[in-house]
Amino acid sequence: MARDFYEVLGVSRTADAAELKSAFRKLAMEHHPDRNGGCEEASGRFKELNEAYSVLSDPDKRAAYDRFGHAGVNGMGGGQGGFGGGAGFSNVNDIFSEVFGDVFGEMFNQGRRNSGPVRGADLRYDLEISLEQAYRGAEVEITTPSTITCDSCDGSGAKAGTQPTACNTCGGAGRVRAANGFFAVERTCPRCGGAGKVVSDPCAKCHGHGQVRRDRTLQVRIPAGVDDGARIRLAGEGDSGHRGGPRGDLYIFLSVSPHELFERDGLDLLVGVPVPMHVAALGGEIESPCLSIGDCSDCRIDVKVPEGSQTGRTLRIKGRGMPSLNGRQRGDLVVELFVETPTNLTPRQKELMRELAGLCGEKQHPKHAGFFNKARRFWDDLTGQPEGDTAA
Repeated sequence: MARDFYEVLGVSRTADAAELKSAFRKLAMEHHPDRNGGCEEASGRFKELNEAYSVLSDPDKRAAYDRFGHAGVNGMGGGQGGFGGGAGFSNVNDIFSEVFGDVFGEMFNQGRRNSGPVRGADLRYDLEISLEQAYRGAEVEITTPSTITCDSCDGSGAKAGTQPTACNTCGGAGRVRAANGFFAVERTCPRCGGAGKVVSDPCAKCHGHGQVRRDRTLQVRIPAGVDDGARIRLAGEGDSGHRGGPRGDLYIFLSVSPHELFERDGLDLLVGVPVPMHVAALGGEIESPCLSIGDCSDCRIDVKVPEGSQTGRTLRIKGRGMPSLNGRQRGDLVVELFVETPTNLTPRQKELMRELAGLCGEKQHPKHAGFFNKARRFWDDLTGQPEGDTAA
């Protein structure tokens, strides 16, 4: 069973950030594998310290841990690593850089940068789509700037007919070591930048970088049912790698633009439709817009309005909302009614409205009657006498 993180660091549950940092610094120095001859017990203790500090030093993770224990932080990882960030020991350099500074962070980062292949950077592209595209799915063409391997030097950075030579500062290792007290500090070679090789005669096209910047056009498939904030990963479509490394990935972040008619609520689509007063009173049919998978011949639907409908009443049309991403279900179309009072009446129409008003009573306007009964009681309570009575 996992140990309590506060117990691992030897601090109380009320310890502040400074106390946590001090405790971790002391214990990490004591149990680091390099100071213990690679001892498995020390290595395990070191990983345990790293995990505990990575959670307790983050306010959100600490709050989740305090409330739910280990279950509250399972899957959250030991740190933030961008797109590819993970948990545990892989993030120890981030923590050591924060606690000990760049020199020690560099020392504990051995092996992450060397003269071997380096994976290309991940890229982000923000794409706005319409609600119709989110409903039906779509193929969208995007243009994104990215680095590609220079075709003139095949990524070597050297002029055609020449090759990079081994760095004489690091001997081709890409890293240099220097004694610092009881530490042997190793850092990236300042001359070759960790490549282990230097370019004496650089390529004229890429200026020795081995890569060039170029816009790339890609076709992106938007699946039906995506929502605002969805992310699409295109593997291998990011920046090209260094020294033969693989390309990074491209992440498409989607935002759905507001629609002039519809509002999305989960899988449901909400639309407000005005209804003539006589249709709301007598009942009847109105035409409501809806989204369709095919052409516009299916983008309207007849809706039955019950007799006596009031403003704010909603009518639910099953299966005419948004599809789910897996295509196994579909939401509803929710039609909200807004009863419209007629305007610009002719004298005859006004005469008929007055006649209708004289014929209608409380049975035809139950909400009106109920409201004013409550209002009269309110006024009576304020004045201390029933409405209509006058003071002597």
